[in-house]
Amino acid sequence: MTGTGYRMPAEWEPHEATWLAWPHEESDWPGKFETVRWVYAEIARWLSLCERVRVLVPDKAVRSEARRVFEKSGVNMAAVDFYVCPTDRSWTRDYAPIFVRDAEQRLIISNWCFNGWAKYPNHKRDNAVPDYVAAKLKIPQVRLDDLVLEGGSIDVNGDGIMLTTEECLLSSIQARNPGLGRLELEAIFAHFLGIRRVIWLNRGIAGDDTHGHVDDITRFVGRKTVVTMIERLKIEENYAPLRENLQLLRRRHRDLTVIEIPMPKPVYFDGQRLPASYANFYIANKFVLTPVFNDPGDNEAIATLQRAFPRRTVVPIYCRDFVLGLGTLHCCTQQQPVGSIANPASVPLDGAW
Repeated sequence: MTGTGYRMPAEWEPHEATWLAWPHEESDWPGKFETVRWVYAEIARWLSLCERVRVLVPDKAVRSEARRVFEKSGVNMAAVDFYVCPTDRSWTRDYAPIFVRDAEQRLIISNWCFNGWAKYPNHKRDNAVPDYVAAKLKIPQVRLDDLVLEGGSIDVNGDGIMLTTEECLLSSIQARNPGLGRLELEAIFAHFLGIRRVIWLNRGIAGDDTHGHVDDITRFVGRKTVVTMIERLKIEENYAPLRENLQLLRRRHRDLTVIEIPMPKPVYFDGQRLPASYANFYIANKFVLTPVFNDPGDNEAIATLQRAFPRRTVVPIYCRDFVLGLGTLHCCTQQQPVGSIANPASVPLDGAW
């Protein structure tokens, strides 16, 4: 642990809530926007059974629309809170607060800059969301206005180890923090997130316009266990980069247990390759929401994740339409850990808690 005492909890640690943003940017899902609202309702339906669901909406009219869709879908409305807070897009993983704990186990918002994945100019409303949440919930925050970090670009085990990719954080393409190299970023992560060890994977998957987010390729499912995507077909575009990442994990990080999950078959819409991946699952308090694509590999992915999370139920969510927005379940969610932990020693060691 660093001198600051900050620690970013693992996703499987107990949540108070999950943050969503009601979809409203129709250009993210051209031709399929109406379908996407019902996918959000299905996500909320499962989350509302085990934790609060906090939904950002741009105005009161949209709040009424979202409430109607949720009610029709059987969402537990007693567990849903709506917040009128305009956003540019719905990918809360990347701009909503990253929550950490301080040395006294108090919840703190780690407020990094969001610059639209160094690609999209309409990101200022998204970047303002952590300030809004901090003020609304009266949670103290650490502002890092000059440092860019998206939640989907990292994954942590809650005990000082982080996964990320060189393609996302070190490339000159869609550069997040020009001028900062590996050592500088590692020092920043150590100071503000309690990271002692960064596992640098190489490249992400085809179709990912974030340029290499790790939550589409490799995820922690325990303190020393990861699942990582592989591609079995040598002629497939993802074969080489995913093989490189697998070899890196097995050769340089032998203390980790590595579980392989094959990629689904490529998903296209109107000629565009989409970033369909089983790694984009979300770990809720009682469930693991897992994207599926009407693919022969769906069942193998579900079974593999169920073995990794024996005390949670793996719930498949159909995402073949949803992934047209270039993200799925992990991309549209952000966990808020419980407010405090009386006994830090009780924090679960892995996903099976």
